[in-house]
Amino acid sequence: MAVAAVAGLLLLSGCSDSEPGVPSAAPLPTTSGSPSGEATPEPTLEPGPVTPAGDPTVLVTGLTSPWSIVRLASGSALISERDTARIVEYSAPGSTRIAGTVEGVAHGGEGGLLGLAVLETGDTRYLYAYYTSASDNRIVRMLLLGAPGAYRLGAQEAILTGIAKASNHNGGRIAFGPDGKLYATAGDAGQPSRSQDANSLNGKILRLNPDGSVPSDNPFPGSPVYTLGHRNPQGLAWDASGQLWASEFGQNTWDEFNRIEAGKNYGWPIVEGIGQREGYVDPVLQWKTSEASPSGLAFTRDTFFMAALRGQRLWAVYPGPAADAVAWFTGEFGRLRDAVAGPNGTLWVLTNNTDGRGSPKSGDDKLLQIRLEPLREG
Repeated sequence: MAVAAVAGLLLLSGCSDSEPGVPSAAPLPTTSGSPSGEATPEPTLEPGPVTPAGDPTVLVTGLTSPWSIVRLASGSALISERDTARIVEYSAPGSTRIAGTVEGVAHGGEGGLLGLAVLETGDTRYLYAYYTSASDNRIVRMLLLGAPGAYRLGAQEAILTGIAKASNHNGGRIAFGPDGKLYATAGDAGQPSRSQDANSLNGKILRLNPDGSVPSDNPFPGSPVYTLGHRNPQGLAWDASGQLWASEFGQNTWDEFNRIEAGKNYGWPIVEGIGQREGYVDPVLQWKTSEASPSGLAFTRDTFFMAALRGQRLWAVYPGPAADAVAWFTGEFGRLRDAVAGPNGTLWVLTNNTDGRGSPKSGDDKLLQIRLEPLREG
């Protein structure tokens, strides 16, 4: 693996309104931002847990195989498109444009441009991306240049390379934790034995410093491996206490919602779901694969929201001594790929019906905004 090696320049081409496949924005709800593009102050919200309320609002239509969304402090948001390798900017005034196309992406099967993460320090913004290249899966970062409504991508720098690729099980979610470290999910790339091999980057959750170096307090000295025994994890989120959780695709029986602890082994391929086997960590919750196939995971107001692909629903997950989960919007919007906390206490969700496995409807794929309200007893 190569760490912090400088790669080539990113293609900075924009797009014209006539370019086929350019997503379009619906009229922006008045609660989402100010006309100037600056984010409005977040209102005081009732504490959680919360539940979806009312019908979702469509913010963006016409996305092509969207995979990940990140919100910026400016009020804009960036969306990755797996198959086109494009970064779509959705800005607070309710407009969309192509901020750039990531060079080096080699789409195939479940591979392509996958997870995004943003690091903003003062006036410096980095966009991180996990993508499938011709030879591997890798994590890169690019300076995010310009202003809201006109962001563009700078030179590409490799942060971590050498994660094995395949037509499936590439993982691909990246996120910064409350400790300032970059976390990444890496699938087993179709070879389950990699998940139990501590020398392989695959079948793992990885933890890096922002420059790609290995944190000194990682559980395996000198290694980015944080946990092992994963099949194809695609969701990462931290609760209010700073505890990391992850969602994971099972094989034929059980999908998982896991409490992640440094250095622990989550069982794959020896255990799928709750196995009660010594030496392996059981999931807190599990679902039949037909009910979930979980991807993105968000936490807001004491509630996790898990986007389900094959299950075509949004799971509201309430952790605790008696963890529980409730399904929402089953079959209404098709496959759901990502979920993130939205502005003003809302939730944003990406549909994923144009990825080759869904049945696209008019306007697919979409970015949805869901209003949340406190969960009432009874």
